[in-house]
Amino acid sequence: MATTLARIARKSLKTTTAFSLNRHFGTEAVAAATASTKSITPSADRVKWDYRGQRQIIPLGQWLPKVAVDAYVAPNVVLAGQVTVYDGASVWNGAVLRGDLNKITVGFCSNVQERCVVHAAWNSPTGLPAETSIERYVTIGAYSLLRSCTIEPECVIGQHSILMEGSLVETHSILEAGSVVPPGRRIPTGELWAGNPARFVRTLTHEETLEIPKLAVAINDLSKTHFFEFLPYSTVYLEVEKLKKKLEIKV
Repeated sequence: MATTLARIARKSLKTTTAFSLNRHFGTEAVAAATASTKSITPSADRVKWDYRGQRQIIPLGQWLPKVAVDAYVAPNVVLAGQVTVYDGASVWNGAVLRGDLNKITVGFCSNVQERCVVHAAWNSPTGLPAETSIERYVTIGAYSLLRSCTIEPECVIGQHSILMEGSLVETHSILEAGSVVPPGRRIPTGELWAGNPARFVRTLTHEETLEIPKLAVAINDLSKTHFFEFLPYSTVYLEVEKLKKKLEIKV
């Protein structure tokens, strides 16, 4: 009888000790977690991004894509890294501008149409600038691929065209649909090129060169119709928010 009572006493002592230890360490863990949560203070400049689904603006490190207030960027476009879309420019549905390695610029009143892919390499094997530069009044046809190339003002790039590293399209030039421009190839001003690889076809007439900026303006006018169907979006509001906090303006 005495042995049985002693065994029961030992079991009850172990149970009580284990319960008290669990309760003690559990309370300490909760207190530590609460303290660590309270000690974390988010930065005032931190941007709260919505990670559900596809994002239009993707910052990479210190690089944040910049979009002008009156530029049209379709909702399912992806802008990543060092991308700048200037005033009056338009980037249409499904296009991807990936500036993770170098800069990409879309100039005034230029347009990048549906499903285009624009990228930039670290450096160019030809020694030319590795960034992708699309200057003013340029039309990039749908499904085109541009990589580390330079397109001067008032040019037309046909659909399904490919421009490789270091290629240069000079002003008042037209590249026919489906053309492939090899690395380092230069298309002189005022000429029409076509083929794979691209070859000279003929010299453009004065009337044809005058139609190039008119095409870019017409597409810009069309983009305004799409623009009004969505909320105006740009990265200017981030600077406005910082200015409000700096001046302690409460709205």
